[in-house]
Amino acid sequence: MNQKKIFNDPVYGFTEIPYGLIFDLVEHPYFQRLRRIKQLGFTHYVYPGALHTRFHHALGALHLMTETISVLRSKGTEITEEEAQGVSIAILLHDMGHGPFSHALEHTLVSIHHEDLSVFFMEALNRQFNGQLTLAIQIFKDEYPKKFLHQLVSGQLDMDRMDYLNRDSFFTGVSEGVIGYDRIIKMLAVRDNQLLVEEKGIYSIERFLTARRIMYWQVYLHKTVLSAEQMLIRTLKRAKVLALKGKKLAVSKNLAYFLYNNLKADQIAEKKAEILEHFAQLDDYDIVMALKSFTVNEDFVLSFLAKSLLNRKLFKIQLKNEPFSSDQIENVRQKILKAHPNVDADYLLLAGEESNNVYSTLKDEISILFKDGRMLPMSLISELGIRPKIITKYYLCYPKNNL
Repeated sequence: MNQKKIFNDPVYGFTEIPYGLIFDLVEHPYFQRLRRIKQLGFTHYVYPGALHTRFHHALGALHLMTETISVLRSKGTEITEEEAQGVSIAILLHDMGHGPFSHALEHTLVSIHHEDLSVFFMEALNRQFNGQLTLAIQIFKDEYPKKFLHQLVSGQLDMDRMDYLNRDSFFTGVSEGVIGYDRIIKMLAVRDNQLLVEEKGIYSIERFLTARRIMYWQVYLHKTVLSAEQMLIRTLKRAKVLALKGKKLAVSKNLAYFLYNNLKADQIAEKKAEILEHFAQLDDYDIVMALKSFTVNEDFVLSFLAKSLLNRKLFKIQLKNEPFSSDQIENVRQKILKAHPNVDADYLLLAGEESNNVYSTLKDEISILFKDGRMLPMSLISELGIRPKIITKYYLCYPKNNL
């Protein structure tokens, strides 16, 4: 078993990998794959510095979890060494199920949510490590009695969100996303098996939620990023249509598995091991290599989309607060058909919507612990002005040229 290791994180400075088992997991090929998946997909097309990876993020979330465990223990919360290791493994591996370009291709290559794929990876690793991940899996799936441990992994104040807001702000240079993560962690407490925030941390939480809202519309759902992601989705959908027609595509073996096999939802369980075998070898490089080969494909749509993506000749995008009318969409469709006769316009006319709900009251609402012992959810503390609100924006993307 390896001893503790130190690494230098650009966001937090020198940090420690707390357990030998965790270092062994970091060294595993499954986890090393995360080095080859960018955290923010095409966001570097807008913010050139956004080239950090899921690997960076996972280690950062692990560091914050270590800090949080120390804080909670100092306040009398009982967390055994086994539980500390288990919750640390759960946060380390929480993003294992992300595929190339992360959220952009979720459900495009395979109809499985990334959290379900993360469980597949954990179960496979658990077999390889002789059951040492059993507790981590229980915590990740919210099947362990101490519910606050799961909240630290997946909740409205989890270490995942705490790290990605801080890290993504750092690498994009969007200072509005900076949060007081260290103060928030120091204000965390546990009562009745639930994660709470002490009253002194109220305004830090307000800042955290505001930063998250800004980051979504300024970074994660930036219109240029949205255009590029939708173009990539259409590119792979076109490639899959051609593949299922028997057309030969110059792609990697593992990408070919998902393009040439139309996996149905009811096949997932019986082919879990086979799917995982290929998915574990899939990363951003497979997609970029495929795009390069698609640029010379005889299919106009596939070639056009691939060239546009690689050369950053992105589609024009319009955003509105209400849906586009059928007349507006049809007008663009006719212009596309005029510029590109005999082409399926659905591949070049990208319409849809994106929604963001920064704060939710549906599950595990953030609760505040007052000095007098009262515990109130954020939504009932009127002075904060924090309310659940879903913001939806509608988009229409299409080629700039000849339109």
